[in-house]
Amino acid sequence: MINKPSQEELPTIETLDDLVKLADYSFVDTLNCDPDSKASGIDHDTRQVFTGHYILVNPTPIKDPEYVTHSKSFFRELGFSDKLAQSDDFIRLFSGDASHVPQPMRTAGWATGYALSIFGTEYYQQCPFQTGNGYGDGRAVSILEAVINERRWEMQLKGGGRTPYCRGADGRAVLRSSVREFLAQEHMHALGVPTSRSLSLYVSKTERVNRPWYSEGSRSMDPNMLASESVAISTRVAPSFIRVGQLELFGRRARKNEHPKAMEELEMIVLHLIDREYANDIDKKLNTAEKVVLLAREFRGRLTSLVANWIRVGYCQGNFNSDNCAVGGFTLDYGPFGFCDEFNPRYQPWTGGGDHFAFLNQPVAAERNFHMFCKALQPLLASHQSHLQALEEIKNGFTQVMQTQMEKMWANKLGLGTFDKVLLNELLVLMTKTPVDYTVLFRELSKIPDDVEPLKKSFYTNSTSEEIDKHWSEWLTKWRLLSCSTANLKATATDSREALSKKMKLINPKYSLREWFVMPAYQKAANQDYSLVRELQEVITQPYAEQSKDVEEKYYRLKPSELFDIGGLSQYSCSS
Repeated sequence: MINKPSQEELPTIETLDDLVKLADYSFVDTLNCDPDSKASGIDHDTRQVFTGHYILVNPTPIKDPEYVTHSKSFFRELGFSDKLAQSDDFIRLFSGDASHVPQPMRTAGWATGYALSIFGTEYYQQCPFQTGNGYGDGRAVSILEAVINERRWEMQLKGGGRTPYCRGADGRAVLRSSVREFLAQEHMHALGVPTSRSLSLYVSKTERVNRPWYSEGSRSMDPNMLASESVAISTRVAPSFIRVGQLELFGRRARKNEHPKAMEELEMIVLHLIDREYANDIDKKLNTAEKVVLLAREFRGRLTSLVANWIRVGYCQGNFNSDNCAVGGFTLDYGPFGFCDEFNPRYQPWTGGGDHFAFLNQPVAAERNFHMFCKALQPLLASHQSHLQALEEIKNGFTQVMQTQMEKMWANKLGLGTFDKVLLNELLVLMTKTPVDYTVLFRELSKIPDDVEPLKKSFYTNSTSEEIDKHWSEWLTKWRLLSCSTANLKATATDSREALSKKMKLINPKYSLREWFVMPAYQKAANQDYSLVRELQEVITQPYAEQSKDVEEKYYRLKPSELFDIGGLSQYSCSS
């Protein structure tokens, strides 16, 4: 057996030339290109795309790009030199100019189409042609696939300019939303939640666009002004960017026999997905029907685990449509997301999201996406009745698997050996009545307090009634008896308590990416001051750590009352 080199021994990628030598374009080399696509990649006008898995499109560079930040942890993982992020040719490429890249990299990137379903209902009208043939990556352009340290990564520019799927928009992302997505991916990875990764973030010093947004202090639900904002490009990286909505598009075409290659293209994208995301889980020697059934089972496991992790860390996806659901089982497309401050089962950061994508309804939303995923696969099993039945059983078992994942998560979050439904329900009622800060409460609970006073650090009220205090004390007593009984019984009580506290602190983060921390960071960045973005990045990439006293005073505190219900901070429209 050959030992893999340690992180310190891995070769460092010092230049763009070093990186492009690792290029390996599996998606565009093994799947079908839209026959109307232009080899030049000059294809930026809205049009229908009837067949093929991708279109070739050149990214559109932003003007006068300037470095904002990069992911130091991901650079280390990839073996990239930190200096690379500020080198001229790296900045040029990852701010959208692929016109002079060294070989074997290609100048044309690619964008993909997908279908849309919302909470288990198919939609077509969001497509400008009312056919479903014009919906897809409107401003996300993949520019490189590379195998680095034996792992395949796809690099995609968010805000990389117009594609045929842009639906009349400008294909740009603004600095505000780019900062949010960059930091969110950094934070989620540090929390141990599967996610696409942040690579780099560049902003234009001169190019601006108008976006609907909120005036300062506005309590409006929807934007009430047009704001001129700097355009930016963030690069996000993942093993692949294949979504449930993508499979749905090919599944719909196969179901309706929309063109002669519809069934073939569905099978191709599914097998490619398995190679990209499930090669270690599914034997290549199996036939397609067998692979499809195993794929459904494996994805169900990843998706249920992912959503349980979201709730563990207080994250709400906001807009969990099928096109925002990665089939690799990780968090994708940080649009109108948010992290809970005050606990609310119906917490929903997006003004258009409704209860169906609310915080504690995310398991149900995930199940609806999974059902659409299974529906997309069904045409491949039409002549395999036993496998079709197996797929149906996997689909019908989602609720139970999701419940098991949630119970395991809550038990871990509370430091219990086994899940206690009554104890959890009593806590959720108390958290709603008081109310409390989700992150602070569980972090303080992780210290195994003797009484309720430390927990009051999480209370969004200066005083509570005697009755509420009594209920909290009674609950705490029950919890301590249950949690401490599950600790190491062979150790002393003190040792058991310390071990339990240490274990819980690895489950319950101390620092969360709160929107009222992010807003000042992107506001400063708008004036070319990126210090707060970088400071916040340092804090949220160590979410479980006991950081300095200055960091604690600044970032471990409750949301000020005057910031509740502020547009663009407590609620916001779809990200731009």
